[in-house]
Amino acid sequence: MSIPLRNSWSALLAVALAPGLLLAQHAAEASHPWSYDGAHGPAQWGKLKPEYAVCKTGKHQTPIDIRNAKSADLPAIEFSYARSPFRIIDNGHSVQVTPEPGNFITVGGWRYDLVQFHFHHPAEELIEGHPHPMVAHLVHKDADGKLAVVAVLLKSGQANPFFEALWKSMPSDVEQEHTPEGAVVDLNQLLPTKHGYYTFAGSLTTPPCSEDVTWFVLKTVVNISKAEIATFAAKYPHNARPVQPLDGRMVQASR
Repeated sequence: MSIPLRNSWSALLAVALAPGLLLAQHAAEASHPWSYDGAHGPAQWGKLKPEYAVCKTGKHQTPIDIRNAKSADLPAIEFSYARSPFRIIDNGHSVQVTPEPGNFITVGGWRYDLVQFHFHHPAEELIEGHPHPMVAHLVHKDADGKLAVVAVLLKSGQANPFFEALWKSMPSDVEQEHTPEGAVVDLNQLLPTKHGYYTFAGSLTTPPCSEDVTWFVLKTVVNISKAEIATFAAKYPHNARPVQPLDGRMVQASR
């Protein structure tokens, strides 16, 4: 089924996407008691604070198991990334990288600027029930504060120059942001050569689980070595939310 670009994307993106939520989320993480296991784990998130209630009651929660996606004529994701200095932090839930402004994507004529990217081990998304060892979530925001996240799934294989370089700046502390002198990050090294994707309306995958995010999960999986996975896993053996019910949502796949 063909989708008119502006109106259809307006409908899809309008389901979600409220200003600044992801930035506020990360600013609050240090003081809000949630985790990936135990008494403050995902099954309890909705009970920890009133503003986390949607983690339990929401109907468009993420991550999901992507199954039976409907093929459609979707607009391409145009990536405009360049080598950039960056800030990096272990925020207590993941390793987060904030490149200098100027990196962005364009989807259906709409521009979304890169805000930050971070990682989950294992990958939060499943594809037809299949898990992957890691995923990178690239978080973007448009001029109105609407969020769009590109997920790059990672599999164990050859060493990846992107991670070989980035892990040299891995923080040894927590909740302290660093700006590595002379270091740059180039997300073009992370992206697969093919940019086909799955897309759906979802949520943040951490509290407050707000249902305000449009997801683009790239179909092509990228290699990362076992040693590079182990470097991240040494900090985060498991920082992935379990998959959530689809609850009737449409998942589309680019042709």
